[in-house]
Amino acid sequence: MTKMMHMLTLVIPGVQLTAVLLVIVMLNSITANQAFAWQHSVQSDDPAAVRIESILMRQAKYWNEKNIEGFMATYWNSDQLTFSGGGKTIRGWQATLDRYREKYPPEKMGLLSFDHLEVTMLGPSSTLVLGDWHLKLDAVGTDGNFSLVLRKIDGEWKIIHDHSSTLPNE
Repeated sequence: MTKMMHMLTLVIPGVQLTAVLLVIVMLNSITANQAFAWQHSVQSDDPAAVRIESILMRQAKYWNEKNIEGFMATYWNSDQLTFSGGGKTIRGWQATLDRYREKYPPEKMGLLSFDHLEVTMLGPSSTLVLGDWHLKLDAVGTDGNFSLVLRKIDGEWKIIHDHSSTLPNE
């Protein structure tokens, strides 16, 4: 940022204050949660892949707002939903919600972001998504990867299986 402000001073003498104020206004218009959640992109021009990415970004937005119900809206509300993590598989939407609530009370939710998303369409109504997740709580971060299977149900993409793993701290 200092280097950028120095360049602004060299390129546009006398306008540094205006440029700095503009940057401050722009940064204040984007919350930290939104900025953290949107650091990624799908490597595809496929409209369905882009739609899947937007769904995941909305999911991260809900998480960062501490809205676990909004976060869970992307999951298939069915007893057939499966979530695998930590060597266990949980079945059912309610059991998955209960797991998230137990493991992540609001004070432990932190800021969630996704990146390195790979969307592979398995057909017109199903897709596999691979990616990395990052959860930042204060100065401490936890990272992991995931694989999701989504299916178009009643015209909406829903996660029907989530397998998430935490990467070991290095």
